[in-house]
Amino acid sequence: MAALEAELVAFRRDLHRHPELGRQEFRTTKKLTDRLVAAGLSPKVLPGGTGLICDLVPPGTPAGTELIAFRADIDALPIPDAKTEVPYRSTVPGQAHACGHDVHTTVLLGTALVLAEALRDGRLTRPVRLIFQPAEEVMPGGALDVIAAGGMAGVGRIFAVHCDPKVEVGKIGLRVGAITSACDALVLSLDGPGGHTARPHLTTDLVTAVARLAADLPGALARRMDPRWGVSLVWGRIEAGSAPNVIPQHAELEGTVRCLELEGWRRVPDQLEDLIPTMAEIHRAKWSLDYKRGVPPVVNEVESIDQLDTAMRRQFGVRGEEVVEATEQSLGGEDFSWYLEHAPGALARLGVRGPDETQSRDLHQGRFDVDERAIGIGVELFASLALEHARL
Repeated sequence: MAALEAELVAFRRDLHRHPELGRQEFRTTKKLTDRLVAAGLSPKVLPGGTGLICDLVPPGTPAGTELIAFRADIDALPIPDAKTEVPYRSTVPGQAHACGHDVHTTVLLGTALVLAEALRDGRLTRPVRLIFQPAEEVMPGGALDVIAAGGMAGVGRIFAVHCDPKVEVGKIGLRVGAITSACDALVLSLDGPGGHTARPHLTTDLVTAVARLAADLPGALARRMDPRWGVSLVWGRIEAGSAPNVIPQHAELEGTVRCLELEGWRRVPDQLEDLIPTMAEIHRAKWSLDYKRGVPPVVNEVESIDQLDTAMRRQFGVRGEEVVEATEQSLGGEDFSWYLEHAPGALARLGVRGPDETQSRDLHQGRFDVDERAIGIGVELFASLALEHARL
């Protein structure tokens, strides 16, 4: 691993300088393909032209043997890079790797290089699939592109890591059960004939209607759901009218639904379809709902968490007790959840905060950065799972 460190840091910094948005990751895909081919591997680019899958199968592996899979997301965010003090800041205006996907990608590349050598030496005894996934930041996520291309065929268990600026470098955060939230988006449209504000009784008072729905629908939805599911409807945009004395003909509410539990996530759309008609009809407003499924929560399987825990502790020897910590559930969404609809697995939080940092630079902010020693930790964790600790 030590021999690869300089190469991997340079690779990560190159990705950081050249971020690409979801389903536009052509340069990133080519760099990955070229390096994997140079290592003697046979990556396959996904049908959309971005992202790739690479299998490592030991000779003599019986047909039907389940693979252990590792996934990294390769896309960036449409926000400017605010790190003016580093030489590897983004060269693309308005785009940055502000969520650590450059680190995830580099960790998986390093894992590929370690396992390629193990395959040549005969030390890799179980087949492995490496998934470099596009468009994680594009709802409902590029994981569905991978699955549609057969990326989960034959996979028995799947793992991923996500950078966490709250966790110190050298550690990983683990949690059994839901570790992220479900996240969906919706647009609620209301329509009426419009009219004069002097005569609201002759028309549909659309501004009042949209205001009441904005205020009352989140609470009404919450009362339909088990409180333990943590369902939260929050509006981010409300739009109605263009003049003070004109009742508009159209109004819109746009927001997100987040949910801590899978069962609640499945029930939300039907509950909204049941609630909205009654609330809209009180104001004589016509309505339509554009509900966009985002991602379900990532629900970590207990056996997969045990494997991550065991691999981390054994890999780092006597320091094992210090390198694994419990982590809390996030309200952020992660499309890794789609893979878990097809096979058990787990997402771990990879510590990227330097030991001397007193304040963490949060995800999705232009100043986000990492302690690059996290790359080696991630590689050793994945490689250890593949070589020693996976029990499919």
